[in-house]
Parts: sequence; C-alpha cells; structure tokens
Amino acid sequence: MALITPITPIKNPPLQLIILHFEFIMVRYYNDSTSYRLRQKRAVASWLRQVAEAEGYTLGDVTYIFCSSAVHRKMNIDFIGHDYFTDVITFDYSDLKGERRVSGDIFIDVETVADNARIYGSTAREEMLRVVVHGLLHLCGQKDKTPRAEKQMHRKEDKYLKLLEQFLIQNSKFKIQNQD
Repeated sequence: MALITPITPIKNPPLQLIILHFEFIMVRYYNDSTSYRLRQKRAVASWLRQVAEAEGYTLGDVTYIFCSSAVHRKMNIDFIGHDYFTDVITFDYSDLKGERRVSGDIFIDVETVADNARIYGSTAREEMLRVVVHGLLHLCGQKDKTPRAEKQMHRKEDKYLKLLEQFLIQNSKFKIQNQD
C-alpha cells in the first residue's frame, strides 16, 4: 500500500514544487521447507496495519516466513539457544522510539501451529492468525515471558482476532454490494 503525503507545506505551490513522499508498507510472505499458503494475504496485511496503528505504531517492512518444524527448531537452537519446538520466532528490527515503526522477520512453524490448534480446539486457520498477530505484537513491544504479560498477550490476540473477523465481514459485504 502506498501512502502519498506532501512534505512541502507551501500554500498553492507551483506543480513542479510539490514533492511527494512515498511510504511503502510491505508485508511479505515466504515459505521455507513447507507448502503452506496463507489465504487472504492482502486482507491480513491490512489487518496487521490496523493492529500496529492500534498499538501506537506504523507498520514498516514485516516478513512472515512459514517453515517446517525442523527448520524452526534449528533456528531456535542457533539463534535463541533453546532446544525445543515453538510456534513463532520474531527477529525485531523496529524503531519504537524514533519513527515508531515496526519491522522484522517472523518465522512460523506451521506444523507446531497445526498441533496447537488440535490441542486448544481451534481451527488451523484461527491458530495461524493468532500466531501471525502474536509475532506482530512482539514487534510492538508486547512481552509474554511472565504470567501477567502472557495474559495481556492473549487478551490482545483475542481483541485483534475479533477485529479481523469484523474487517473480513465488512470487506465481504463490500464485495457483494459491488457485484451488482
């Protein structure tokens, strides 16, 4: 999505003096050793922008890499020093103090997410979206290592999953109305 904002505050400037600043918000999706495909990528990217804004930040470059348990576990060992399976690893490149822009790489273990969906009684899609927003919330500074922080993380995940549901309903109504 490109946002165009004038950076020259001149009243009625000549056309050649208007300078435009293009700000590209990029959410990218890749796969590593898995065939998983996230559905509705554009809608999810718009939702993630709304989540970042609700948390007081601007969405910058965020890359989601969906990978196998083997790839994810090796990363967990190599980069974090943990020898166990986890659903998400977030590499944070955000500027939370200056521009308040969140950026980073979020690696998601699709096999562990599917296992967790079965354990927690949710659909694979819902659990995946929970992990997607979980990673973004980490970029926004939300922690989850203490019981209190973990509860706060879960509350935010629930809140933003409801926002996504409303967003998708509104977009489907818009599509239906515009088909006439």
